[in-house]
Amino acid sequence: MTDPRTALDAIGQLPDVEIDIGQAALQLARIDAPEADWQSASEHLSALARDAVTMARDMPSDDVAARAGALAGLITGRYRYAGDTATYDDPANANLIHVIRRRRGLPVALGILWLHCTRSIGWTANGLDFPGHFLLALEGEAKRARPRPGPNQTVLDVFAGGVPLDARDLLGLLKQIEGPRAELRPGVLTPMPARRVLLRLQENIRARRLRAENVPGALTCTLDMLRIAPDHAALWREAAQMHVRLDQVQAALRCYERVLELVPQGDGARRAQDAIVELRSRLN
Repeated sequence: MTDPRTALDAIGQLPDVEIDIGQAALQLARIDAPEADWQSASEHLSALARDAVTMARDMPSDDVAARAGALAGLITGRYRYAGDTATYDDPANANLIHVIRRRRGLPVALGILWLHCTRSIGWTANGLDFPGHFLLALEGEAKRARPRPGPNQTVLDVFAGGVPLDARDLLGLLKQIEGPRAELRPGVLTPMPARRVLLRLQENIRARRLRAENVPGALTCTLDMLRIAPDHAALWREAAQMHVRLDQVQAALRCYERVLELVPQGDGARRAQDAIVELRSRLN
């Protein structure tokens, strides 16, 4: 197979709809754990996709509850995937190779497996940008007889095995994360494109490295994130700041210059310009 970073560079040039989210997460996992058995993980992804396609045959297209139940039966029941509540902060929970081996993971890592299955089948599903807890929205096709046809959607907590959540459940979950005064608001159920889901997965690794003061490791993770999201100005800015912390002035300058290419105007551009002036003064 292609070198994983070369594969990530290629993914970075793809339109979001063409990204194979399972294989992309596998490449990120290979970088994070080069000694791990990625071939077995890749074979498992193929088997999971085949089983999902077989499971979905002849299933009613408009019954989203049946779709959700069938997926839960496959992923949680047959393959016994579950959220890791015992060792949630274990870095292995954000590495797809280890998640496949352990059948345990973070919400977003498990969500990638669910999305891998739905995309193999051809069902519509999206990750949701819920604060602090990745969720998944699964759709069924609308019945033609409805006077107002539209998507038939359910929100699932894949960390809890694919449990469907209604508005009361979502509010309760939000209060657990943000406190008793939290309220449901626009944006908490925003669909996430595949690239954004992958970045959210890697952010778990990057944040843990930063908390451990492992700036070189966090920078490496950030640069790999930029391979799949080369137009993400905020990530370029954060990479520049880490280069500065490591006294890598030339690399920081290149990152700030990329920020200016992506965001040539506004407060962000002015801050980047000021940083460039200050860094260049260090070189004189």
